[in-house]
Amino acid sequence: MSSTVTPMMAQYLEIKADHADALLFYRMGDFYELFFDDAVKAAEALDIALTKRGKHLGEDIAMCGVPFHAAEGYLLTLIRKGHRVAVCEQLETPAEAKKRGYKAVVKRGVTRVVTPGTLTEDSLLDARRHNFLAAFADVRGDGALAWVDISTGAFSVLACDAAGLGPELARLSPKEVLLADSVEADFGTIVEDSGAALTVLGNAAFDSTNGEKRLNSVYSVKSLDGFGAFSRAEIAAMSAVVEYLDITQKGKLPLLRPPVREARDAAMQIDAATRKSLELTHGMAGGRAGSLLSVIDKTLTSGGARLLERRLASPSRDLDLIGARHDAVAWCLDRGDVAALLEDRLREVPDLDRALSRLSLDRGGPRDMAAIRGAIAQAEAIADALPDDMPEVLAQSARDLVGQGEVLDLLDAALVAEPPLLARDGGFVASGYDAELDEFRSLRDEGRSVIAQMQQRYSEDTEIAALKIKHNNVLGYFIEVTATHSAKMLAAPLSETFIHRQTTANQVRFTTVELSELETRILNAGGQCLEIEKRLYSSLRDAILAQAPQLFTLARALAEFDLSAGLARLAREESWVRPVMTSGREFVITDGRHPVVEASLKPSGTPFVANDCDLTGESIWLLTGPNMAGKSTYLRQNALIAVLAQMGAFVPASAAEIGVVSQIFSRVGASDDLSKGQSTFMVEMVETAAILNQADDRALVILDEIGRGTATYDGLSIAWATLEHLHDVNRCRALFATHYHEMTQLSDKLDAVANATVSVKEWEGDVIFLHEVKRGTADRSYGVQVARLAGLPSAVVDRAKVVLEALEKGEREGQQKAVIDDLPLFSATPAPAPAKTAPSEVEARLKDVLPDDLSPKEALDLIYELRGLIKTSA
Repeated sequence: MSSTVTPMMAQYLEIKADHADALLFYRMGDFYELFFDDAVKAAEALDIALTKRGKHLGEDIAMCGVPFHAAEGYLLTLIRKGHRVAVCEQLETPAEAKKRGYKAVVKRGVTRVVTPGTLTEDSLLDARRHNFLAAFADVRGDGALAWVDISTGAFSVLACDAAGLGPELARLSPKEVLLADSVEADFGTIVEDSGAALTVLGNAAFDSTNGEKRLNSVYSVKSLDGFGAFSRAEIAAMSAVVEYLDITQKGKLPLLRPPVREARDAAMQIDAATRKSLELTHGMAGGRAGSLLSVIDKTLTSGGARLLERRLASPSRDLDLIGARHDAVAWCLDRGDVAALLEDRLREVPDLDRALSRLSLDRGGPRDMAAIRGAIAQAEAIADALPDDMPEVLAQSARDLVGQGEVLDLLDAALVAEPPLLARDGGFVASGYDAELDEFRSLRDEGRSVIAQMQQRYSEDTEIAALKIKHNNVLGYFIEVTATHSAKMLAAPLSETFIHRQTTANQVRFTTVELSELETRILNAGGQCLEIEKRLYSSLRDAILAQAPQLFTLARALAEFDLSAGLARLAREESWVRPVMTSGREFVITDGRHPVVEASLKPSGTPFVANDCDLTGESIWLLTGPNMAGKSTYLRQNALIAVLAQMGAFVPASAAEIGVVSQIFSRVGASDDLSKGQSTFMVEMVETAAILNQADDRALVILDEIGRGTATYDGLSIAWATLEHLHDVNRCRALFATHYHEMTQLSDKLDAVANATVSVKEWEGDVIFLHEVKRGTADRSYGVQVARLAGLPSAVVDRAKVVLEALEKGEREGQQKAVIDDLPLFSATPAPAPAKTAPSEVEARLKDVLPDDLSPKEALDLIYELRGLIKTSA
């Protein structure tokens, strides 16, 4: 049995050894092939056929493959399933390889490693969301987090300790996070809990000294001081990002904007549990549906949508900045004529950021250049239509819209109206832009007409009407006739002119000296056209990238206009108002509404019941009332109003005055974490502990049902102590919902605590939820009524009523334990279900009645008849 390794397989194994942690897409002609274990994994992940090709060390070589022209879809599937892919391309043609020897293997090499955080293709990305790659560095206890979106060039860094890593990852939702192997044990779990892919690098990638030199080289500066005063940990994190991009992009770094140093105290702090509870950018199912973002997104461009998500994920604490953003929204709301023009133009704006990034990585094409041309043209049209009286945020953005006239003129002159996707296809350079190209195009195109004339002449000379001149990649140009005419062509005198080349089942093919000479001229002209267009593409790309910083600035300006106009449209359509923002502790909401719940009710025509909230004086509201009455909705809506106000949006209320909120904490709903061995109650206590340990006096805390996961007295005591701690120690603004009615007594003992309740009414044994929040307390939870609405069997509901009445009576009389002893819940025999009885005379009579067939007189007669039957039976 032979164990000889073929030259091709030797090449494969050598390349694979350098990328052991990735699936190797090995280019062979029109396919990417995978071998050995890679093939087994890929076939399973992609649900494609697993075959075999030859043997290696006596064993069959597993193989599968995907077409290279459809590779992007397969790449996306593999990335989503947790795989990394090394793309190995042919670096020369087979013809070039043969020049080195008959059996020479085509040179191949990995041109990029595709990972979750390094995607750039439109088909692999969500156009309306960032795709962040992050790196966390720890330098002697000093932590920092850096992140980049290589599809837009956005690059940021933040001082971040271990405690802040989880919340920051929840804010950014990166697809991939880099850690040094020396800290993987300390922080790996936090990264995995965030849902990001974890990639471990050697400690050298996080070396801050060499990293500073690397960053200086990337930005062509002698010092990073011009970008900010970065700590060693921040430099280490940024360095790791750049090092990883260099590894995965094989030396082709994307356009990276200068790093922006963010400050944690500049933004409202929201931890991971709160983000999940409030469903800010992701619904409970993990997607966009059901989130606040899905309801408020009125943006028209990809850049505007990404800016909206960033603002929503990171509401500002800067009072001046918040006010400036509100000014921009108010201006767009007041100037409806300008806003309408903006909307018309913005709909035509392509994704400038991502087109630039693809060009920088040499993954772009003529359509990306056309996208840049279109974005600049729309920006200039918007700038020309804008008035002078704009708030500063928009005025600055308007100034950034102009100044790229030279690039626009260049691209207008150079590109056709609708260029092809790939530069290699040619045909994207406009006529009149390059004289040499026009000359070769003329020869190429005239050659085609000469071919047509030649076909006509040969057809007449041979008297064969079916004679055709065709072309393929193997034979080039050839003359083709059917087999029935072949004898004539092969016989003299035609055989002296027409040279036989190939016979197929139904056709015979010929050539002539004249046709061969014409083919050479035509092919040379076509090849020269492609070479010239390739050269022109490179020069256009260089001209565009030379203006990349200004073009990125223009893209940000377009996004700012889009976001402001979108928030104004939201405010107009939904009747939202501008909040009054202060530096104090005010929190007064009039007629507040939950935007997501209100949107869900619209299709049914059900109005949302608005409610007030005033935490200015009495900063903690203790909210009681039954389940299903809307307590959780009320808690969340006030938190969402604070988030919306500080991100720069108007809010769903008739009036709002809010002192800037530093932190939002939410402990609403029940969940467990079985993977960590944590019960629902343990998760509840962990989240409550985080709130009590972190909330400051400018925080807004919403708590629902603290202590319900354990025994009654344990739970009550925990809830009681938690409320006292919020009042005495944290001194924050809070909404605290509970079913422990005993806690309402605290409003008499704690100055800043007020009681509120959700109104309900009882009608003939049913409970009607009014969804109105008012001052006061609830004396009942109506749990039994809610159980009946949920569909519990009647026997269970009736038994529950009996138990509840006995317990309440015992509690009033101080005899609760005695009552429980006399009321064995589990041994009690439930009351038998009522025996079925024969239908009454009235029921029997009604069974035969067809209401739709009764006239008014017959219906009245029937009523009298039924009354008579009732009297008879009585």
